[in-house]
Amino acid sequence: MKFRLLTMVAALLAATTATAAPRGFTVEDLVNMERVGSPAVSPDATRVIYTVRSTDMENNRGNTQLWMVDLRAAKPAPQRLSQHASSSSDPEWSPAGDAVYFLSARSGSSQVWRQPVAGGEPVQVTNLPLDVDNFRLAPSGDRLAFSLAVFRDCADLACTKSRLDAKEKDKATGKVYDRLFVRHWDTWGDHRNAVLFSAPLGADGKVGGEPVSLSGSLDGDVPSKPFGDREEYRFSPDGKTIVFSARIAGKTEAWSTNFDLYSVPATGGAAPRNLTQDNPAWDTKGTFSPDGRTLAYLAMARPGFEADRYQVMLMDVATGEKRKLAADWDRSAGSLVWRADGKALIVDAEDIGQHRLFSIDVASGKVTPLTDKGAVGAFDLRRDTLVYTHANLQSGAQLFSMKLGGKPKQLTDVNTERLKDVRFGESEQFSFAGANGETVYGYVMKPWNAQPGQKYPVAFIVHGGPQGSFGNSWSYRWNPQVYAGAGYAAVFIDFHGSTGYGQKFTDSISNDWGGKPLVDLQKGYDAAVQKFSWLDRSRDCALGASYGGYMMNWIAGNWSDEFKCIVNHDGVFDTRGMAYSTEEQWFTDWESGGPYFKVPENHERFNPVHHVNKWKTPMLVIQGDLDFRIPTAQALGTFTALQRMGVESKLLVFPDENHWVLKPANSVQWHHNVVGWLDQYLKTQPAAK
Repeated sequence: MKFRLLTMVAALLAATTATAAPRGFTVEDLVNMERVGSPAVSPDATRVIYTVRSTDMENNRGNTQLWMVDLRAAKPAPQRLSQHASSSSDPEWSPAGDAVYFLSARSGSSQVWRQPVAGGEPVQVTNLPLDVDNFRLAPSGDRLAFSLAVFRDCADLACTKSRLDAKEKDKATGKVYDRLFVRHWDTWGDHRNAVLFSAPLGADGKVGGEPVSLSGSLDGDVPSKPFGDREEYRFSPDGKTIVFSARIAGKTEAWSTNFDLYSVPATGGAAPRNLTQDNPAWDTKGTFSPDGRTLAYLAMARPGFEADRYQVMLMDVATGEKRKLAADWDRSAGSLVWRADGKALIVDAEDIGQHRLFSIDVASGKVTPLTDKGAVGAFDLRRDTLVYTHANLQSGAQLFSMKLGGKPKQLTDVNTERLKDVRFGESEQFSFAGANGETVYGYVMKPWNAQPGQKYPVAFIVHGGPQGSFGNSWSYRWNPQVYAGAGYAAVFIDFHGSTGYGQKFTDSISNDWGGKPLVDLQKGYDAAVQKFSWLDRSRDCALGASYGGYMMNWIAGNWSDEFKCIVNHDGVFDTRGMAYSTEEQWFTDWESGGPYFKVPENHERFNPVHHVNKWKTPMLVIQGDLDFRIPTAQALGTFTALQRMGVESKLLVFPDENHWVLKPANSVQWHHNVVGWLDQYLKTQPAAK
């Protein structure tokens, strides 16, 4: 009898554990999720290599490794290819499909490695005295192109290495500059450039000898800083030519967006040839057609504007003749991949709160959507097989494959077991008449435990950019599911200036930061509360970062009776100080119609500092001290104003973070402080305002 009872109790406990009560999503869940990315389809389109980033909480960092899936299998069974304390990233197949090349610092510096897919130990391909930042393998498999940070006046790589070593030993720490940029994003300049090199692969499959500089004669970075990657350079199909994008620095780099495409022999020996000198705006991501006769690329039309529409362009390689493809398609393309027959291009673009894949017919310019709702990330195409990552507001990225014209097939199922007891907040897109009566879109999200007839406090989230979007996607920084998991409803509006709604809509925020966007936020909130009865407007907090942080300061002085609390991350406080201290000067110049010293009245029109005397809403101010886009003085100004005005306020500073909070432990601290701020002001009984 006792044995029976014990058996029954054990079975009951097992059943209870297996069917654990649902719970909300937490920041600990968020930072520990595995992240799928970088798909690379094999030449015969039978397999795909991709990356999975996991979180090493003990060492407070991420770790990325390579995985492979057989696309022919009825039930995909991912197989891990790499396993090391150092990350393995940027996979690229060998032409024969028998190995994958990747980057890893397992030897002590970032170098290129080769992993046989049939098994065995990886082989180090490069052994250079400097870190390899990114690379590409020639289609013929006999040459590598790669980028290194070097002093351009050095004759060889050893010279750069010796200078860096000498600097480490020098007790003097002063930095001397005679032009901008002196610092960019989160790094002070050290007078090195990212230079594109190439080198042949020997009979042993390794790089030997001194690499050849391809872009070193140009005063610029290849790829661009701070976020450029190998998408900015490519081999021709025969491997004889490389096309890359670069901006000449000179004295104007900090206020110029004039990137051009250059062509250079892959073996070097000739100066790069400018292919797009006729366009003074941004040209990038040159991609050769399969027959090598046509170069597709992306081009902006307006110099100085980083959020202009990327128009797909086609260039005849022999004649240099150019034409626009799908000129009337009012979307900004992200990346380009040629279809195998050369008759169409596959591109990604934001579209009405989604991020979708499209096919563009080269002959007619006809645009055909390939995916529907949700957000496509990285993608690759070989033959007729398309592989891509896809996420939405309820799920992080998973890997999918699709035959062109067919239905998608899910290849990965990461995080499902880890989050099996999590109930995510339900979301819904809505639209309303915003500023000037124009249609504006937004999303709402319910708390994870929402019950019919109940009202819930609101996290009102404002996106940054300002030319950006909070759409149907997954984020590891601003994710409304964290607030839904903490018992909050969320509202987020794609106000005038947001991307994915046509270029005119995107343009409309410039010179009007505090105008139409604020009207949209106000009208959008009104529409949401009217449509969704479970939103409790008497308990709400506004949150935003970057431009969203600017809007928090603007709301504090121009919509001061709405919110119970505010969270301001890396927000602009004084547009004058911002204009003279941010690194990318073209941004503030364009957004205000010129530099401050020429049009000060434009910069001052929507300057939050002029409305500090109306501030009264409690505010949490957060700043990354390595943020050179919106420098720390902006946050200190905000906090000082709050303290001088006697407004309840708190300052959270991260000495080791930039514009984003990236370290896992810091992300956890950030979220607990933010949610704690909301709890302090909103987790009370509803009260009239």
